[in-house]
Amino acid sequence: MFYRPTQSKMLDCYLVLNPALFSSNSPIPLILVNANQRPSVAILMGTYNGAQFISEQLHSIVNQSHTHWSLVVSDDGSTDQTPQILADYQAELGQQKLRVQRGPSAGFSRNFLSLVCAQDIQADYYAFCDQDDIWEVDKLSQALEWLETVPAELPALYGARTRLIDANNQEIGQSPLFTKPPSFGNALVQSIAGGNTMVFNNAARELLRIAGPDLDVPSHDWWAYLAVTACGGSVYYDARPTVRYRQHGGNIIGMNAGLRPKLKRIGMLLNGRFKDFTERNLQALLKLAHLIPPEKKATLAALIGMRMLPFPRWVPSYLKHDLRRQTLTGTMGLILAALLKKI
Repeated sequence: MFYRPTQSKMLDCYLVLNPALFSSNSPIPLILVNANQRPSVAILMGTYNGAQFISEQLHSIVNQSHTHWSLVVSDDGSTDQTPQILADYQAELGQQKLRVQRGPSAGFSRNFLSLVCAQDIQADYYAFCDQDDIWEVDKLSQALEWLETVPAELPALYGARTRLIDANNQEIGQSPLFTKPPSFGNALVQSIAGGNTMVFNNAARELLRIAGPDLDVPSHDWWAYLAVTACGGSVYYDARPTVRYRQHGGNIIGMNAGLRPKLKRIGMLLNGRFKDFTERNLQALLKLAHLIPPEKKATLAALIGMRMLPFPRWVPSYLKHDLRRQTLTGTMGLILAALLKKI
């Protein structure tokens, strides 16, 4: 089991307890997209009491330069005017363009995963969408510019930087610019792109469907990054902002730039929350164990060693594999977390 391993347990014992994680590799399902058609995008929006800003978001979707999209909204029981606003837009756009369904009411991550796993939603590509942002007019076309270069059978995930705006749509900064390439080693210890920027293909969507909608993961976007990189897929991080990411009092997850978010992350490390996140992500990865290639399992074993083995026994494996955060200070924090047994 992944839950709370003691320092005295050995990595070999862990592998015996989890043989499925290191079983023979199975091919990722092949999903073909008709290249003769203009690519369709299913936009997956989770909502809950978003009446204050949702109209601006819907307006920015309607004005996308890429027009071959449909919007599916999963509402988690809003008690404000959100359902009425959605009904008004649906009456104008039609049910083929905008559909609203009831969410699972089990938190924002499971709301989005319920959309990803819904069998009646079919498109060439899929885009997560928050209720309170504003999309740049070329948000979808910018993502498709890269996604269309990736073979359909390879899981592919696009994410990007964001512009930070206040409640009045005034720009107040940008999200951090990450310069190191995305990787499984990075995904195991850090989420780099917000779900509000993510667009992915059917092969990536199939991985998320295999894992299922009821995962207890910290966030759907971090999980998407993990799942795709774990199974040998391709992830692209675009330095060009595609979303105006609104910062306000009701944010479930806010910006991660500046001193306050850094102090918050240190607090999460010291109080054990980051360790809890890691355990939940590792547990979810068991759902995809048969699809993880050997070299990724070796990286995963290096992280498990950092969590279970005493220093310095985990150091050689750590140095051999690509376990890192995007900044030097972040990676130093990761090493400190390993020393304190907080990952």
